[in-house]
Amino acid sequence: MNELIETDILIIGCGIAGSTTALMLADAGYHVTAITRTQRPEESNTHYAQGGIIFRGEEDSSDLLKEDIIRAGAGLSDPAAVDVLVTEGPGLVQEILLDRLAVAFDKNDDQLSLTREGSHSVARIIHSADATGDAIEKALLNAVDKHKNITLLTECTAVDLLTLAHHSLNRLEIYKPTQCVGAYILNQRDGKVIRCIAKKTVLATGGLGQVFLRTTNPYGARGDGLAMAYSAGARVLNCEFVQFHPTAFYHQDSARFLISEAVRGDGARLVNARGKPFMQKYDPKWKDLAPRDVVARGIHKEMLDKGTTNVYLDLKSNISVNRIKKHFPNILEKCLEFGVDVLTDLVPVVPAAHYFCGGIWSDLNGQTTVKDLYAVGEVACTGVHGANRLASTSLLEGLVWGKRAADHIQAYIQSSKKQDVHSIPPWEDTGKIPPDLALISQDMISIKHIMWNYVGLARSRERLRRAIFDLRSLGFQVEQFYGDAKLTDELIGLRNAMRAALLVTAAAWQNKRSVGCHYRED
Repeated sequence: MNELIETDILIIGCGIAGSTTALMLADAGYHVTAITRTQRPEESNTHYAQGGIIFRGEEDSSDLLKEDIIRAGAGLSDPAAVDVLVTEGPGLVQEILLDRLAVAFDKNDDQLSLTREGSHSVARIIHSADATGDAIEKALLNAVDKHKNITLLTECTAVDLLTLAHHSLNRLEIYKPTQCVGAYILNQRDGKVIRCIAKKTVLATGGLGQVFLRTTNPYGARGDGLAMAYSAGARVLNCEFVQFHPTAFYHQDSARFLISEAVRGDGARLVNARGKPFMQKYDPKWKDLAPRDVVARGIHKEMLDKGTTNVYLDLKSNISVNRIKKHFPNILEKCLEFGVDVLTDLVPVVPAAHYFCGGIWSDLNGQTTVKDLYAVGEVACTGVHGANRLASTSLLEGLVWGKRAADHIQAYIQSSKKQDVHSIPPWEDTGKIPPDLALISQDMISIKHIMWNYVGLARSRERLRRAIFDLRSLGFQVEQFYGDAKLTDELIGLRNAMRAALLVTAAAWQNKRSVGCHYRED
């Protein structure tokens, strides 16, 4: 692989948001370079999304969906962004996912099967059994792989965003508005760092669940995009709003995988060890289908009151065996791997960090506050989710903003002049020795425990004060470690996780009011 890449558009990440952006721009004739830090490009938060994606329900309307989104977001959703989602979303599902990509969503006879999830007024969610994200991701990547205008590079980790103010050899650039011109990229195979120069750069790196001890997120969800954008000078906001999914499978002190909210939409109940439902105590109206922050805190309170490590999901009492086998085959199979048969047993569950509602500020076209830098998907904060995400809006947001970012880039890329590659110097690797993996592992474990215990489901002034002190102390050591050691993907991830954890904690400290998924006990 060359140590210099010149491209029209660089896209970092290839989940639903990044892949949609890539396809739309490639269709328009532009050359797109898409990178992923994983060996398998499908390894993303999109791949692990079980429940579904919003479409159109019977007796549904844009106004009703907007009302549900804003209610779930605790009234802090940006109405303009929600309007975009509810008016454009269903049409793009039809145009891109159904008509173009032919994603195999479940059907009843010849009609799409619709289900309902927590805080939705009607059944409006389409799905592919309990592996909807996987079905969408495979269809998107198949199209990406075949497109002649897209170069997809695997095992390539973005190190830093390139901005003229930070990296140009012309130091007078510091007086101009910050402009992104690509990224330094680590080729994991040979350890060399590539300069990638692009007219436009799109961050689609997903979330940051891995900074917490228990999470439903894959290994790479460590806040890379958030940390890089903040370091480049981009505005970030709402970082305190980390949504904890109420029901991750629990096994030996660890959250293993997600148990989709769709099972509760189909009638499963949350119960204690004696098999007794309890959510009516915490939300008499919505019960098990209350917004996720309410359900997660209800479970947390129940565990504290009873002195237990987990609660349970009861599928067997209200969902037929045939329906479980048809609609939740992957959940059935995964639970059996741990000796739990959902057809006959209660399923142990615990809340786990799931979705980052905050992120890099981006407008209705995906633009950030840094010129020529866009952010789409979970790494972005469009304002749609407010203080708490409504179920099954995330895939839809990635699709909508992926398309809108592509449209905006296409409209303005001609006015972007080609950057002189000689103005950006090659990467200077100051590290001489490979980093100690034991130190990286221990530092990541420390971050996870600090965030879980002090910045988790329930926060307080004293916990957050302790978190800030501990993270800053650890952060100083991590930055020194990063500067001294040779670059690896794990070392880059540690630095980014450290910075992302500090951003979340600082935002939680500053927001003294409990709202949505940010809950202050004091």
